[in-house]
Amino acid sequence: MTETNQPLKRTNLYDWHVAHGARMVPFAGWEMPVQYPTGPKAEHLATRSAAGLFDIDHMGQFSVSGPDAEAYFNRLTTWDVSLMKENDAHYALMCYEDGGIVDDIYVYRLPNRWFVAVNAANRQKDLAWMQAQAAGYNVTVTDVSDETYMLALQGPQAIRILQRLTDVAMNGVPRFTVAEGKVNGIHTLISRTGYTGEDGVELFFPADEALSMWEAILEAGEPFGLLPVGLAARDSLRFEPAFPLYGHEIAADITPVEARLTWAVKFNTRFIGRDALLKQKLEGPRRLLVGFTMADRSMPRQGYRVFHQGEPVGEVVSGIFAPTFNQSAGHAFVPTELAAPGTPIQIEIRNKLKDAVIIRRPLYKPAYK
Repeated sequence: MTETNQPLKRTNLYDWHVAHGARMVPFAGWEMPVQYPTGPKAEHLATRSAAGLFDIDHMGQFSVSGPDAEAYFNRLTTWDVSLMKENDAHYALMCYEDGGIVDDIYVYRLPNRWFVAVNAANRQKDLAWMQAQAAGYNVTVTDVSDETYMLALQGPQAIRILQRLTDVAMNGVPRFTVAEGKVNGIHTLISRTGYTGEDGVELFFPADEALSMWEAILEAGEPFGLLPVGLAARDSLRFEPAFPLYGHEIAADITPVEARLTWAVKFNTRFIGRDALLKQKLEGPRRLLVGFTMADRSMPRQGYRVFHQGEPVGEVVSGIFAPTFNQSAGHAFVPTELAAPGTPIQIEIRNKLKDAVIIRRPLYKPAYK
């Protein structure tokens, strides 16, 4: 049971995960596979070198339709969606008036509607926020999460694997675009996006087809070294290319300026939080998100204190063992004047100060173009 005494939700693949030895853990109100018997390191490295398949149906999906949709999204999000063509997908942020982050989302501009993917922990909050902001716009915001299933197929072999199952010519689907077609005979929205730093796709299709789709992809991917991947490796895979996770690098008390996400902010639109963010950008933030690596294999964790020259200066927001580089690393917020790569810091781990150094992010440069 969760802290609010609500039973944990289960995806339609729960029984498959358990039958195949997955270790299930609570995450964002769901009981999800954190790892399979292969282990997180093998799952991580398989995704980097071959391919990984992820059950990410805990994430939320909303459909937005209506003649005012473009104007609505330009008020709702930090991205100028008028720049998006049909079948484009783009990362964006929703902010509060003070610039704090409601959530980071993916927006998809489809021929007859818009589609949004949101973080699992924020599904209800985001739905309420999006519906509240729809006042005054001729749009309808609908939660389609329960009837929509979401899988991710990621890695350098992902497209070759998918091509064995789909009628869509994937060489005609560039990065950050979507296509609709059949995958394993199932009508699917194919998005050439992901959360790993590798090429690949995220798939949206009817929820009652989950097991059929999952098993078909695993079978098609077996000759290529495809593995199912749990949340532990999903976290290390997103950390290495410096992709944020809500509640860590981004939150209601963190702004896109502080989190170094201004590449996803277009100040030419009147989005919620624009004035606060523009002021902070012009004046300069007091703190910035940085990456760091440890001098030894000590493991930093969220909430651990960061020290510089013996004084506490910040806090770790993510800590990980990075399998691609075989070293411990993390993200933290520190005063702007200490954010330069090469700055020596210490992380307080079990009452001892452990040496670390600020690095230039990302640790892993995304493999796609």
